[in-house]
Amino acid sequence: MRLEGKVVLVTGAGRGLGWGVARAMGLAGARVCATDIDPRELARAASDLEADGSLCMTELLDVVDLAAFQKVVEEVVGRWGRLDVLVHCAIYMPLIPFEECPDHLWWRQFDINFKGFYYGTRAVWEVMKAQGGGHLIGVASGSSIRGYRNEVAYCAGKHTLEGFVKALAFEAAPYQIALNTIGPGKTIKPTGITWDELERMPAEAKAEFADPVRLGQAFVWLACQPPERFSGLRFDAGPIVDTIAAEGFDFEFAPEKVTLYPDDMVARLEWQARYGRS
Repeated sequence: MRLEGKVVLVTGAGRGLGWGVARAMGLAGARVCATDIDPRELARAASDLEADGSLCMTELLDVVDLAAFQKVVEEVVGRWGRLDVLVHCAIYMPLIPFEECPDHLWWRQFDINFKGFYYGTRAVWEVMKAQGGGHLIGVASGSSIRGYRNEVAYCAGKHTLEGFVKALAFEAAPYQIALNTIGPGKTIKPTGITWDELERMPAEAKAEFADPVRLGQAFVWLACQPPERFSGLRFDAGPIVDTIAAEGFDFEFAPEKVTLYPDDMVARLEWQARYGRS
């Protein structure tokens, strides 16, 4: 199994893409710590992981609480001895015009979408340094590179996440720690739809959403890459899983095979090469 012996922590694993990533990682042989703020949805995720035969643990976690994040990381390392991959899928995305968005909702969105990844990075940094490397993966979207009405705080958080990944990649490289983002790259269930709401939807509506477990295979692919191979980049799960289906897991890399925005990836790679020589 491709991730046998590896340990993965996934935030926002109670439903949606985070649930799919956690299951895909477990099916690939990783030991998985699934976290979420909702105990009911986290229990469902644990049941699904166990039904897959995955070795897992679950922890309630509000990702904007650094002390709580550090405690979860300590528990994971205490149980399994290491932590190889952090995937930050936790998200909060109310659609509110800027003028109508109160400060507490603005910062709650920004904090979960960006600060959660920052706190996760802080919490796992020394662990990954000591063990000789690891992967830090955030979730991107179209809002990472574009602006949308009623998503000002969400877009600001996603843009900030990309800047953080681009810059910290240089400082993390000596420790073999890779930082990247992955967007869904296909239509996924809107974040706010709960399991109960999803189950009540007509089959034709649900059929429009990509399978999050299948998209999770893209996160598995990236976690299998040597950390020094890719860092500071934005990928998209849809093109990756389509490429795997067409060419196999060990396909020959090309930007157009792994992202909807190959020009952006090429520009980042060119900047990394120029900046690395300066």
